[in-house]
Amino acid sequence: MLILPAIDIRGGRCVRLIQGDYARETVFADDPAAMAERWLAEGARAIHIVDLDGARDGTVTNRVAVQGILKAAAGSGAITELGGGIRDLAGIEGWLEAGLTRVIIGTAAVREPQLVSDAAARWPGRVWVGIDARGGKVAVQGWLETTGVDAIELARDMESRGAAGIVFTDIDRDGTGKGVSVESTARLAEALGIPVVASGGVHSLDDVARLREVAASGIEGVIVGRALYDGAVTLPALLAAAKG
Repeated sequence: MLILPAIDIRGGRCVRLIQGDYARETVFADDPAAMAERWLAEGARAIHIVDLDGARDGTVTNRVAVQGILKAAAGSGAITELGGGIRDLAGIEGWLEAGLTRVIIGTAAVREPQLVSDAAARWPGRVWVGIDARGGKVAVQGWLETTGVDAIELARDMESRGAAGIVFTDIDRDGTGKGVSVESTARLAEALGIPVVASGGVHSLDDVARLREVAASGIEGVIVGRALYDGAVTLPALLAAAKG
């Protein structure tokens, strides 16, 4: 199972929020590229990047920081994925040409689902959809707005439109260290034929072990953020746990 260290960027710095609350921010590093270099040196085979300002404002804002991460990862063979503010074909094309492995479409998947259809047809295998749920309902606009859209129904629609995979975040667990939502993630994965990456709440090696037990449902990997930055777990230990 793939372990994806998260690099969440706000104001050019590496931060973490609690349950997506912009008022509950902890700054962990001033240089996201240096953080990427650290995770890659420790064995990461994938980096999950989020432009928090972009998710809220609707356009990728932290371009310099993201470009720095891509430069750091160039030649490593690691997967790089970016979510937050990617809401048109031009933006997708620009980032893929800049070296990003895959894009993650979130808010636009709800508001402009045709974008997913068009992008997936143009760049097969490189367009994923981020589904962030609060109480089973999809949240958009940097999690500031909760819709009435059911997470599983949206995931099925995105699969039918050609999405290569789903990044599923349980907002109620994100950044809290209360444990990953294994049941809801597995339930969503079982409803699909495309891979799912879990996100939100990982705080121990046990979380990875529990996800690995249900990986056959279609769970490809897990994103880890605060637990790494707080030192609750180490990346080498996570990578070992993911192998079983």
